[in-house]
Amino acid sequence: MAGRERELQAVVGVDDAGDASAEELLCLVARGDDQAFERLYDLLAGKVLSLVRRILRDHAQSEEVTQEVLVEVWRTAARYDPERGSASAWVMTMAHRRAVDRVRSAQAATRREDVAARRDVETPFDAVSEQVAARIEQRQVRRCLSALTDLQRESILLGYFQGYTYPETASVLGIPLGTVKTRMRDGLIRLRDCLGVNR
Repeated sequence: MAGRERELQAVVGVDDAGDASAEELLCLVARGDDQAFERLYDLLAGKVLSLVRRILRDHAQSEEVTQEVLVEVWRTAARYDPERGSASAWVMTMAHRRAVDRVRSAQAATRREDVAARRDVETPFDAVSEQVAARIEQRQVRRCLSALTDLQRESILLGYFQGYTYPETASVLGIPLGTVKTRMRDGLIRLRDCLGVNR
């Protein structure tokens, strides 16, 4: 134990290892030093918990997030760059991000539950009247289609009901592409007028 203390003092350059700064301790943690991590934990855990609790406002979740942050510090200590700021600021930034992520995750879960609950509520409707309305619309569409020229009707049926592209429709009908586009446009205008659809 005394040898470990002397080693710690030699590495961090302090007379008493208890006086090591967070930066020095973090450098030792990056090398896998358990005792340095214990000291760093004692030094920063209260601050991290306080920050996280201000964001989450739930003690149990705050403790959980604090634990996650400190485990992340242990795992990622080698990524700490003293040139970019203090060790304390690095850890607190990590804690802030983790707490905000937890809040966002909880909000997203609440939204998903709300959407699922709304989906589960069946909207009452009259199935018979829906079927009757659909049949009336189908008859009306058939009647309006029969009023089109053969080329207009064939172009629209291939393009809109069978999923053919303009070039495919032109190829099937054996007519130029421009003619297909014109016939479809004219046919759709006539259908719109026949069905009484407003622009």
